[in-house]
Amino acid sequence: MSQQQSPTDISVDAIPVDVTNTQSGEVDPAGVPEEIESITRGLAGEQPPTNPLVVLKAARWWYIHGKGGTDPAFQWAIEWVRHLATDTPSDVERFDAFLAYLVAVGFADEKAALR
Repeated sequence: MSQQQSPTDISVDAIPVDVTNTQSGEVDPAGVPEEIESITRGLAGEQPPTNPLVVLKAARWWYIHGKGGTDPAFQWAIEWVRHLATDTPSDVERFDAFLAYLVAVGFADEKAALR
């Protein structure tokens, strides 16, 4: 149970947190862990994840490695969890900003490809 972590790579689960690259705002698509990429792409798809804990895992990663509380992937993940918890409509403008952000970070060539 004693797993060693370096001072620049800490985590509370299997998803590493690169402390030296926190809230830089510059996300390299190659540096996004596969699980986070999968969840994030799923949030842009027609059948997004319905487990709030899974979505919050992605939200945490984007908060730490993206633009903090202003990161569009973080904001959409939180919005989706709110939708799941309250069964109220989600913010379409936030979703559009999220799709545009995924294009900007290199997860898709265009917004339409994500849907």
